Amino acid sequence: PNLTASDIVTCLPIGLCAAVAHGGSVLAMGVGAVSFAQIVKACEPVFAAIIGLLVPPVDIKPAVAYMMLVIIVGGVGLACVKEGKGVDINMTALMFASLANMAAGFKGKLGAGAVKSLKADKSKNMDAANVYAVMNILSFLWTVPVVIVEELPTLSVEWEKAVATVGAQELITNIALSAFFFYVYNEFAFGFTSLVGAVTSSVLNTAKRVIIIVVSAVLFNEGLGRNKMIGSAVAITGTFLYSLTSKKGIKGITELFGGEKGKKD
Repeated sequence: PNLTASDIVTCLPIGLCAAVAHGGSVLAMGVGAVSFAQIVKACEPVFAAIIGLLVPPVDIKPAVAYMMLVIIVGGVGLACVKEGKGVDINMTALMFASLANMAAGFKGKLGAGAVKSLKADKSKNMDAANVYAVMNILSFLWTVPVVIVEELPTLSVEWEKAVATVGAQELITNIALSAFFFYVYNEFAFGFTSLVGAVTSSVLNTAKRVIIIVVSAVLFNEGLGRNKMIGSAVAITGTFLYSLTSKKGIKGITELFGGEKGKKD
């Protein structure tokens, strides 16, 4: 990247939002079930839509897209109802996941114009990979002060506990692999979306969320009751339909399943 100091300052708020979005997601999965955090994360379009209406420039979606938001909220609500026990919500996980959703919404709102202008200027050399690299570096820099204040005083004690539990080699290996796969996944996602378009990306992103919920439930032995499975399916379907209708309304759905436009997109 060939950025000026002014360009970096412009990107700083986006990096902050990226840090909060990722941190909130990690904390949500840390204090509760991974599957529950992913189900709440399906509500991200709801936060983005509200932010789009409240923060200038106002972004008004087709009416049918807002109808899909009702489906998303309804699905998440159903997933929180346990058979015979009523509503069962991990409020701490819900809070962190909602914070992540809000930050992701602001990141999209703040970043759309800035990233577009940087990509348009060829001298900046801001392709998809470099955009993600810059945002990740800024996100890391925003995270450092939080780590120093909140984590540094107990870091050595917690590290020794973790080493005693799983061993130093396994701990370091897992941290390195987690970082590597996180970065590579996001860089591929950026590049993929820029090549195939938003609709195709939305289709596979929906499949990704389903896979994460199912695999995490199996690996971490998290119970998936009937309401949780149905609710997550409804919420994810709503997210998928919102992605298809947010720009073109009902045409977004019809273009996906037929015609040259659908193939081209």
